[in-house]
Amino acid sequence: MRIAFASDHAAVALKALLVEHAATLGHETVDLGPDTDARVDYPDYGYKLADAVAHGEAAFGVALCGSGIGISIAVNRNPACRCALVTEPLAASLARNHNDANVIAMGARLIGPDLAKACLEAFLAAPFEGGRHQARVDKLSQKD
Repeated sequence: MRIAFASDHAAVALKALLVEHAATLGHETVDLGPDTDARVDYPDYGYKLADAVAHGEAAFGVALCGSGIGISIAVNRNPACRCALVTEPLAASLARNHNDANVIAMGARLIGPDLAKACLEAFLAAPFEGGRHQARVDKLSQKD
């Protein structure tokens, strides 16, 4: 599976760790930047990640910033994306199971490396359950 990763300057190190971890799990990865911890604006990278997922360049995305909040807001501005801010593996699983999330966001200043890896693994392993959840997910793409 192909997974795209993007962050701001506060999460470059966590992004590198998760890109490597996803590769060890057998996934193809795309690092959309940035490459250094020089100051950048999280919306730019959130939009870039959302475009990659929306255009099918990646099946899933991982969005990272200091808190995870700002970049998740940026990703969710794209109607093709359902980005869930997660802080532990159960939330990551439920984001897929119930919400058909195609992007997860995490805050590098709030989550440690082992917990972030566990969240990524849970997210990627969880299927969308469909059924009673499908109508709700369909409503997420409606503008009116």
